[in-house]
Amino acid sequence: MSEQTTTDLRETVRQRYATAALKVTDGNAACCGPEPVEIDDNFGSTLYAADERDALPAEAVAASLGCGNPTAVAELREGERVLDLGSGGGIDVLLSARRVGPTGRAYGLDMTDEMLALALANAAKAGATNVEFLKGTIEAVPLPANTIDVVISNCVINLSTDKPAVFAETFRVLKPGGRIGVSDVVADDTLSTEQRAERGDYVGCIAGALSFAEYRAGLEAAGFTDIEITATHQVADGMHSAIVRATKPVAAVVRTEVPESADGCCGVNACCTPTETSADPALSVTEAKDASGCGCQG
Repeated sequence: MSEQTTTDLRETVRQRYATAALKVTDGNAACCGPEPVEIDDNFGSTLYAADERDALPAEAVAASLGCGNPTAVAELREGERVLDLGSGGGIDVLLSARRVGPTGRAYGLDMTDEMLALALANAAKAGATNVEFLKGTIEAVPLPANTIDVVISNCVINLSTDKPAVFAETFRVLKPGGRIGVSDVVADDTLSTEQRAERGDYVGCIAGALSFAEYRAGLEAAGFTDIEITATHQVADGMHSAIVRATKPVAAVVRTEVPESADGCCGVNACCTPTETSADPALSVTEAKDASGCGCQG
């Protein structure tokens, strides 16, 4: 895919979500409150339990555009750090924050200024203090390696034009033993790219969905294990909302480019001396040496 095509598709997605955010914001000024922006019953806030919707600001619920409820399947635990890829109006971040409690933290990542502004307002209304919203793309997550326990996402990865980068970045930020619990649109293996695009014209931005086999292969290539992809409901002919689970192995080491320094070797400054330090702050000395293939382990 050309750089221009990638840029155009990303801008199309950005504009769609910006429009959705503004619809919710503008609707909040009306007498009856914000209008939901669901495409149909296969997407949006109807996929959440009533008690979950009732516990959140109306604007967060109205802005939901997802194809599932990842917080219901991610098995979040007290004290965990959670990252939501493509967090939109913040519904999944706020639900995650409630599940991980005050000792945990929920991050939301989105590239759309209008959605980020809406999410921040929703967090303030909800009184959530253990949340943080970041601007960026899901292909280049602005968080250090090995810092997140769980990555969730709700019908956003299928929108990316560089899914291998998304899988690689997800793997990078997860701690060893970390996991993903994602809702996404997945296509039958029998559908061609053209057939997926035809179906996307009818129900929104699902034309870029991977097939079941392609999704599994992409996660495996990034290093994930224990991969489960389970269809939940059909969103178009041969296109399904699915729950995707996978794990980063405990022994996994993220391979990163390590900057060279004048007195360093093997990704370590002052190598093999009592004062040696990793050239990459995200890695320990041992991890830096392992990542560089260094034979000097003393």
